[in-house]
Amino acid sequence: MSRLSLRNPLLTPEQIAQSPSHRLGMSRSLEADLRAYGCHLIEAAGIVLRVPQVVMASAQILFQRFYYLAAFQDFALRGIVLGALFLACKVEENPQSIRDIINVVDIVIKRDRGYPEHVTDGYDAEYYDLKNEMVIAELQILRKLGFNVQVELPYGLLVNYLRSLELTDHPSIPQLAWNYLNDSLRTPVYVCFQPETIACAAIYLAAYECKLRLPSSPPWWIIFDANGEDVVQVAKAIKALYLRDWPKVLPLDGVELDMHLSGTLQAHVDDERQRRRQKESPGVQSKPEEKQAHEESRGLSEAGRDLSARHKHSRSRPTSRSRSRSRSRSRSGHGYRKTRSPSPS
Repeated sequence: MSRLSLRNPLLTPEQIAQSPSHRLGMSRSLEADLRAYGCHLIEAAGIVLRVPQVVMASAQILFQRFYYLAAFQDFALRGIVLGALFLACKVEENPQSIRDIINVVDIVIKRDRGYPEHVTDGYDAEYYDLKNEMVIAELQILRKLGFNVQVELPYGLLVNYLRSLELTDHPSIPQLAWNYLNDSLRTPVYVCFQPETIACAAIYLAAYECKLRLPSSPPWWIIFDANGEDVVQVAKAIKALYLRDWPKVLPLDGVELDMHLSGTLQAHVDDERQRRRQKESPGVQSKPEEKQAHEESRGLSEAGRDLSARHKHSRSRPTSRSRSRSRSRSRSGHGYRKTRSPSPS
């Protein structure tokens, strides 16, 4: 009988080396880009929604865990982003409405791609498609994770470690270490190491950046139950995040993933951006379209003048039927006012 643990579940080296996406043929660089971009969408949406940091961090960790049990080829990135954020808001007892989450994530994606930032209507087909995608993704996350959504974060440990090292009053290290923790959410370190190691790695990077020498006899990380080699490994993973060349556009679903692999995704996004901008501003047209619209309006105006002239001419010259009707009315006395006969005296 297995015991329930409140510690973060960690992956084995085999699971990390052979992820489902990699087994289906995806390159490791593309998988890393998709993981980082999904976490970026969650963080940007959480900032707009003004949810606590713990909600954004939990959603990103659930997102990372899910894609070590499922492949990007089988589950769309946008749907899992929506589902992870929706689920994390429930787990951390900070519920948000479905409509707010959908609209904010959709606006973040449109801003990244340069689309007009038009909020989806709550009754159109696009909104209902995103809603169904989010609800299904939440169920898939729970199913793949076995309903184990326990997440232990290193933020509280970081504050205690800084107090123990007497670094809370340092002008730069506390903020730098906090930033490293936030950025490390875009890497797989949270599914590979426990929070103590990650917190020590953030302090290690911040002290190295500020050229501050930490106690080495004995090594300072030993009193925090961390291993020196693991701390250095996490620090290298975080540093590698800043050295990557990120692509401008990344796929959001299976169709766009095929376009990305064929090299046509960027052109598709550019065409879609131009189409949406023309739809938002119908007055902005290209030269051939402007010339064609001018000729059509000129033809319509000439046809309208011709029609009005014909109508005026037909009114000025009555037809034979109208002349016969006027003669019949004059004979029968219709149309004239009858005089009132005098009353008998």
